[in-house]
Amino acid sequence: MQAAVSLGVVVVLVGCHSAGSSKPKTEQYAVRGTVMSVDAVRGAISLNAETIPNFMEAMTMDYPLEDKAAATELHPGDKITATLECERDSAGPKNLRLKDVVIVAQARPDYKPVVQYHVPAVGETVPDFKLLNQSGQTIGLKQFRGKVVALTFVYTRCTMADFCPRMSQNFAEIDKALAAEPALYAKTHLLSISFDPAYDTPKVLRSYGGAYTGKYTHETFAHWDFAAPEQPELQKVEEWFDLGVTPGDGGALQHSLATVVVGKDGKVVAYYPTNEWTPAEVVVKMRVAAS
Repeated sequence: MQAAVSLGVVVVLVGCHSAGSSKPKTEQYAVRGTVMSVDAVRGAISLNAETIPNFMEAMTMDYPLEDKAAATELHPGDKITATLECERDSAGPKNLRLKDVVIVAQARPDYKPVVQYHVPAVGETVPDFKLLNQSGQTIGLKQFRGKVVALTFVYTRCTMADFCPRMSQNFAEIDKALAAEPALYAKTHLLSISFDPAYDTPKVLRSYGGAYTGKYTHETFAHWDFAAPEQPELQKVEEWFDLGVTPGDGGALQHSLATVVVGKDGKVVAYYPTNEWTPAEVVVKMRVAAS
């Protein structure tokens, strides 16, 4: 198992402000790579990044960090995930910078992280974490044994389009695709887990979930649960699923992503640590696991 450490820094989303309607749109991409060098004075790193789909091929580049203090936590050889932000005009992307940096493998063996994160591996049994769902009921993964479960992590106040809203929209598409195959629908279940239990109460989750299923107050949640762990178990859930979460301003949470397909036996079938997966490929994984 790999160990990872989330940088304990508060990252504030900084937009680029221009006058009038010419304000460039901020784009976001998930990036993974290896730190080559660190410039703590400038708050920047040189990163050997893997291919970023629909953006650029694998290459080594210098990137400023949105939170410059994060550079003090990084070392050459560390493997990280992060969000690459930029603006684009007629000349192409500009103002590239990194935020939401999470160390997924550290280079310095003498550096002991405060929190040990675990990366889910295919074949591992997912712990039976207790969650409070949209109906005020305590649920756990064990009760879904015999069904294939797709689970992802969100929080209802998330405003970053490529993060929680994208995960919830993807799950809405998966739910519709599965519903079109009644036999498969009966063998599967969806679970969206919030890492903001203080705000995401059953009432909030019920409203949020009903909006994404499109049935609103008529939703029965028979096939798709929205739930949150109680506060004492929240950290354990985040650690097991390699989910880095850092509090920000005004209730905002800077976070990484985790989506998992769990087989009928409660073991990991697939793990997606970014937003690059598609609903169609998850449906295929679920169909194969359910057969």
